[in-house]
Amino acid sequence: MELMLKELFEGVSTEREFDGFVTSDELRLPAGLSFNEPLKVVGRVFNRAGIVTLEYKLTAKAQLVCDRCLDEFGKVFEYDFSHILVTNLNSEDDYDKYVVCENNILKLDDLAISDLLLQLPSKILCKEDCKGLCFVCGQNLNEATCECSKS
Repeated sequence: MELMLKELFEGVSTEREFDGFVTSDELRLPAGLSFNEPLKVVGRVFNRAGIVTLEYKLTAKAQLVCDRCLDEFGKVFEYDFSHILVTNLNSEDDYDKYVVCENNILKLDDLAISDLLLQLPSKILCKEDCKGLCFVCGQNLNEATCECSKS
C-alpha cells in the first residue's frame, strides 16, 4: 500500500486516514512463522505545525511453533506505531529518527513489515509457563509427566 502525501507535506491538507492490508505474498518471514490472514493496518497521517506524523495499529494473526514444546498454536499480535515522516534528511545521523517519503510517497507495506518483525518476540512460546519437552524421551511436559526426570 502506497500513500500519496504531497498535500500533507505542502500543508494543503491536515489529515488523512487509511485502512488496508499487507498480503502474505509480500512478506518474507523467518522459519516457523506464518500468518493466517493478511496483516491489517489502520491509522492516520496528519500535519501539525509542519510536522507530518504517521500513527497506525497493525494486527497480525500468526500460526506459530513453540520454541520449547514444538506445538503449533495461533496468536494475534497487535501493535501501535508512530513515526515522523520527512521528504529528505539533512544528515545521515537522522536516518533512525525519521521515515523518508521519497517523492511524497509512503510505502506503508515495507514500513509495516519492518515494524512488525522488530516487535515480534525472539522466543516464541505457546504460553509463558511452557514446560517444553523431556530431554530424554521427548514427552511434551505440558501434557503429561514422564518417569525420566525421577531416575
